[in-house]
Amino acid sequence: MAVLGIDLGARRIGLALSDLDGRLALPVGTLQSRGRAQDLAAICALAAERGVSRIVVGLPVHMNGSAGPEARAAQDFADALRRELALPVETLDERWTTQQAQRALAEAGARRRAPVDALAATILLRTYLARQAAEPQ
Repeated sequence: MAVLGIDLGARRIGLALSDLDGRLALPVGTLQSRGRAQDLAAICALAAERGVSRIVVGLPVHMNGSAGPEARAAQDFADALRRELALPVETLDERWTTQQAQRALAEAGARRRAPVDALAATILLRTYLARQAAEPQ
C-alpha cells in the first residue's frame, strides 16, 4: 500500500506519494494551509482516496539536532494525523530537503516557488523508503 510523505509548512504543505510497492516516490502537489482542522481533513481525504497505509511527516530539526517550535508543531501534526486516521504516522528528520529541492529546481531552470514544497516532500519520502528497504525484514 502507498506511503504519503508530508513537508509541513506554515503556508504550504508539500505532498508526495509512493507507488503501491513502496519503491518510488512522486510529488502529488501542495496544499495551501487553511488551519490545522482543514489541513488534517484534506490530508485524511487524500489518504483515503489514494489508499495510504502509512504517513511520514518531515521533522524540521535544527542543524544541531535540537527541536524548535517548527519541529514541535510537526510532531503535534503527526500525532493528530495518527489519531484521525488510525494509521502508522512517523516523523523523519528533514534537514536539507528544501535546499535540495530548490537546488534541483534551479538546475532544471524552474522559476516558480510552488513545486519546491512537493519536491521537498518527495525527497523526504524517497529517504524514508530507502531506509525502509535497507532495514532487515
